[in-house]
Amino acid sequence: MTQLICGNCHKVYDSSKHGRCPKCKRTTTQFYEFSNSDDFLQAQIPKIEQFRKDTGLQGLVKGLNCVIINTEPENQRLAVKEILKNTGFSYGHSFQDTNNIITVLNANNSADILVKSRKIDKNPFRSYNIRPKTQNFPNTRLESFVFEVLNLSKYVEIQKDQDVKFLTDIIDRDNYSFIQTMPSKFIGTSYGFIQWHKNKGDYHPDEFKSTSSDIKKPDFEYLKNIKELDHTATRVKAQDRDSAIIEFMKLTNYKFDFAIYVNHLNSITNVARLSAKDFAMVFTSGITNYKNPEESGPTERFTYNYGPRVHHMAFNTDKIEDSFEGLKANGMDFLIQLVGSENEGLKQTFSVQSPNTLIVNEYIHRYGDFDGFFTRSNVTDLTRSTDKQ
Repeated sequence: MTQLICGNCHKVYDSSKHGRCPKCKRTTTQFYEFSNSDDFLQAQIPKIEQFRKDTGLQGLVKGLNCVIINTEPENQRLAVKEILKNTGFSYGHSFQDTNNIITVLNANNSADILVKSRKIDKNPFRSYNIRPKTQNFPNTRLESFVFEVLNLSKYVEIQKDQDVKFLTDIIDRDNYSFIQTMPSKFIGTSYGFIQWHKNKGDYHPDEFKSTSSDIKKPDFEYLKNIKELDHTATRVKAQDRDSAIIEFMKLTNYKFDFAIYVNHLNSITNVARLSAKDFAMVFTSGITNYKNPEESGPTERFTYNYGPRVHHMAFNTDKIEDSFEGLKANGMDFLIQLVGSENEGLKQTFSVQSPNTLIVNEYIHRYGDFDGFFTRSNVTDLTRSTDKQ
């Protein structure tokens, strides 16, 4: 079965099912066998930049404020303890409202991590969580990336004009106003937007119940080396790679920076950045779509087994060799040893997948004035290691 890509609207579809593009109905001969490249994406960038200027979106959205991870109720406390044990994040506060139990974790100069579980059955993300290897985790995923905005009402007006769908209307609190999109059909994750009025970092709703916690952060010395959230990597289906990145750029002020192709593993690592110093958003996809376990490569196998979702959270790490040994000594297992070197500009490693969040931890250290973000050799080694999942 051949998969084609429409030269007009970039829709990917099976040639055996349609005689013409099912989206734009084009019937000309401008169809191409599907394989990802940067051509279409690069052509869209100036259009998106003009869209931002024309609508007033430019400069309206700032950097990442927090990520929201939802777990099964019995795993929420375990997930908090795990993050405290394996990162430099500290306990902030816990509370519950009508629908959720939430713990806030903080680190200096970093987006926060909110770990929560639902008290109700309703879950708009559940359909994205039912895959061959996630059957027992119907509520578990990093659900939302939350970005700070300067004027939420204006932002929502702009995006509603573009037919963006939100889960609710704007939620106004004393400390902040908040809204989030429906889960993206490309990544299964929502984008949230928050405007702070006062007490930035205080996520308590107006009516809540404080939850005391006896969870203590371990005092391992190496945890001081593990710092801010550097980036996350979301794995998406090959056919959705361009659409996922374009969607993200239209919702934020991030720009597509570069892509690293690892052809023999059928994988592309795509990086979007706000600036060199800000949290980076990484999307990883196949070059071609999933065919079967033998031919598809680790990235497409992951999306087949787990669905599109955040694969790992990466933490900037000083003294990475000492930190790596300390983590191992205290029970953390890894998919791969440290890869890279000072001469190459960086070192990285992947932990095994968390049984509580289904997320891998990456630990990364860049040396000196290295500004390449990644290297091809490291990306290749790290991608290959995820075959063990």
